[in-house]
Amino acid sequence: MIIGVPKEVKPQEFRIALTPHGAAELIKSGHQVLVERNGGTGAGFTDSEYESVGAQVVASAAEIWATSEIIVKVKEPQPSEYPLMRKEQLLFTYLHLAASRECTDALLKSGISSIAYETVTVAGQLPLLAPMSEVAGRLAPQVGAYALQKASGGSGILLGGVPGVRPAKVLVLGGGVAGTEAARIAHGMGAHVQIVDRNINRLKELSIMFSGNVETIYSTSAVIEELALEADLIIGAVLIRGDKAPKLISNSLVSRMKPGTVLVDIAIDQGGCFEGSKPTTHADPTYKVHETLFYCVANMPGAVPRTSTLALTNATLPYLLQLANKGLVGALSNSEPLQAGLTTHGGALYCPEVGHALNLPVRDIHELIG
Repeated sequence: MIIGVPKEVKPQEFRIALTPHGAAELIKSGHQVLVERNGGTGAGFTDSEYESVGAQVVASAAEIWATSEIIVKVKEPQPSEYPLMRKEQLLFTYLHLAASRECTDALLKSGISSIAYETVTVAGQLPLLAPMSEVAGRLAPQVGAYALQKASGGSGILLGGVPGVRPAKVLVLGGGVAGTEAARIAHGMGAHVQIVDRNINRLKELSIMFSGNVETIYSTSAVIEELALEADLIIGAVLIRGDKAPKLISNSLVSRMKPGTVLVDIAIDQGGCFEGSKPTTHADPTYKVHETLFYCVANMPGAVPRTSTLALTNATLPYLLQLANKGLVGALSNSEPLQAGLTTHGGALYCPEVGHALNLPVRDIHELIG
């Protein structure tokens, strides 16, 4: 099987989908790996490192897309990549299609098969989304603390305070992987942290995890409103598998928040959980909504590409090996996690959550695998 790894083209996206060690494992299993020239440079991996394990470095993305049977990426295809997609190929990457009808239509039109990292599911968990959720969650208090500085447009509050001065109040919406890591880092930085969720059992786990030092509160609209009006930093970390994120913070509520409040929307890849959220970039990450500051970078883990690339390859490589060794139908037939990740094939949509979000018809995977 020929596996192609193009350089990411999304703005300020420095990750690459496969490390040299990952490429070595695929080659050891009898596969050919093509890597675009300088594709790993942003994450600290040189072309010579890929070549030293037997990968072939090629000059252009067009050559990789034209030659490869499996395309492995980090982010969803960008408009410049749409014409390169082919029906005979499999695309393995983050897709987040519920937030993009344009990308969904391009995938369906091309006929390409695609499996979304973020919907591969094992016992209710999302093992390929988890590492980037961990990274984004841990980054959120860091970027929030910077945005709180007066020169950045924030209220001028130090997240951890100092002796004699109260720390910032941090509200985390969602107790999943990203929310838990956000709470962990914010607490470690000395902030007063509150985390809300609708899963009582999860709140119990979080209370034990943080030894009662982080407030765990059952989430309702009234609770969110009350806590948001007191917060200095709000981190949105809610997730509905494959579907659009729910809007938990309205612009009306934002208009009543303290001037300089910072809102970090980790859920922006899935449309965002604040009404006023819109995707931003690392080069221009924030914008004002009323008297608050929104941070909505759609590829937060791209800010730490070395860590993110290593963590991503650790998670995706076993599944990529299954796909390369058995082919699409063979791998799907033997893997319920990959079945859950199948998104498009032959011009049809197979992900119910994306179908719900975009009002599109969905095929049953058993029509494909029997």
